[in-house]
Amino acid sequence: MGGRSLAAALAMALLGASHAARAEQPIVVELFTSQGCSSCPPANANLIQLADRRDVLALSYSVTYWDRLGWKDSFGKAEFTRRQADYVPKLGLDGPFTPHMVVDGRFSAVGQDLNEVLGLVARAGDRRGPEVEISAGKVAIGAGTPQLGGADVWLVRFDPNTVRVAVGRGENSGRTLPHAHVVHELRRLGGWTGEAATLPLPPAVDKLQTAILVQARDGGPIVAAARR
Repeated sequence: MGGRSLAAALAMALLGASHAARAEQPIVVELFTSQGCSSCPPANANLIQLADRRDVLALSYSVTYWDRLGWKDSFGKAEFTRRQADYVPKLGLDGPFTPHMVVDGRFSAVGQDLNEVLGLVARAGDRRGPEVEISAGKVAIGAGTPQLGGADVWLVRFDPNTVRVAVGRGENSGRTLPHAHVVHELRRLGGWTGEAATLPLPPAVDKLQTAILVQARDGGPIVAAARR
């Protein structure tokens, strides 16, 4: 095992142990990726590693702006591209790129650098937000410190498995690419202003798992998260 690989493995183990108590309020790592991007497979592999951790909620969003280069991403949706666009000004970026990882809506990294992402996960560990409880048909959000301008409550539905996609054209033509925790649905359920609230939750389909993100508006920091 190379030096960088060993360092990443040790960091994963140490962080997993130190954050085990936060399993119910995981740190959210969002990967913006595309099957048409030749730089994305290493980032996909990093997200697969992160998806094994209970203290991390790993989510993979396929963007659509690579579709024009010969391969239409089979998971791509315009709302995922818009989500990344919302992050761009808040994170001080010049524009969207892939592979892009966003940690808790607060930190940005190039998705190929696992050590950098692990460092950001550790930095995000000081988040303190309201309790979030997901049950059949509803999500309950406890009281807490309100965000300036309020917060959005997002429903995320994702595939908990690792899936493989054969790419027929474009930069990754001929390759079969693994993806973990692919997001299939992103929907705003409502708002949160600091007071306890209960929102209706539509039923999940196709064995997708459910995550809830409470996030400062327009791509701000994530203040609470839960999954079921």
